[in-house]
Amino acid sequence: MANTTTGINTGTARPALDRTFSVAPMMDWTTRDYRAFARTLSRHALLYTEMVTTGAILHGSPRKRFLGYEAVEHPLALQLGGSDAGELAECAAIAEEWGYDEVNLNVGCPSDRVQNNLIGACLMGHPDKVASAVKAMQAAVSIPVTVKCRIGIDDQDEDADLERFIDEVAAAGCEVFTLHARKAWLEGLSPKENRDVPPLNYGRVHRLKQQRPELHIGINGGIKTLNECREHLECVDSVMIGREAYQNPWLLAGVDEALYGKQGPAASRHDAARAFRPYIAKRLDEGAKLNHITRHLLGLFQGCPGGRRFRRHLSENAHRDGAGLEVFDEALSLVSEERLAQPA
Repeated sequence: MANTTTGINTGTARPALDRTFSVAPMMDWTTRDYRAFARTLSRHALLYTEMVTTGAILHGSPRKRFLGYEAVEHPLALQLGGSDAGELAECAAIAEEWGYDEVNLNVGCPSDRVQNNLIGACLMGHPDKVASAVKAMQAAVSIPVTVKCRIGIDDQDEDADLERFIDEVAAAGCEVFTLHARKAWLEGLSPKENRDVPPLNYGRVHRLKQQRPELHIGINGGIKTLNECREHLECVDSVMIGREAYQNPWLLAGVDEALYGKQGPAASRHDAARAFRPYIAKRLDEGAKLNHITRHLLGLFQGCPGGRRFRRHLSENAHRDGAGLEVFDEALSLVSEERLAQPA
């Protein structure tokens, strides 16, 4: 495990990852601050970074800006964006040195920017490149190398082309695939539309698991409740939730008990907020702005009496120069803990 100040791997053996439930990598959302907050809600969920490109890691400075994290975030996976096998292998080795528990290759992002650099979903049209990258990455590290992809792109056949992609990449050594159960349309749809417009096809992912039982197959896309997670886990190995886990973070508070049979760390939303307070103080001491941290908590009291006032107070005040913990405490005081404790 790495010292997150220096990024040096101390050589501590890592336990095997339990991927039953994970929070999807999401640009601008699954930052280190969100991940630290998520740990006040679930100890066992596997967390992913935002996608980090190979160029950012190899040429950006300081490297801690892209790779830094807190020890509490484990189990933690780094998602890489890139297509050059050599660069991906080098970045995978750096990820292992920094103590990440897994390195994941992004083969699902549909944005124009990443397409132009042969990153993301467009790689589904180049299974040979993905296979070469996986092989090189696995040769460079001892941690798991995994792939997150779609069920297809554009006019690809969701059966034959997906099977061809999975077979070629699995033959290169990849054993873990998480599939967003939608196609990505690289022409004609925006990245936002690609998250909603292409129809979900959960059955295709379920069938893939039946066809390739030796592989770990996870499912992602449009899943919003823990009951839905349980239903999918009857057919696949793991479930990944994205936007719902961010916009309604209290969902995570039920993950440990419902899916792992363990007691979660937060008995209430207020408990989670209070548990996060020392982290906020630490980040403020490091020079972070309050709103950059608290924006990840805006959905904590979603649907609760006072939740709208909580969001408004943070939105209107956390960005101000010198805003500190008192702003956070004031916002928290606007939500009645007593009212939330009353039975419905």
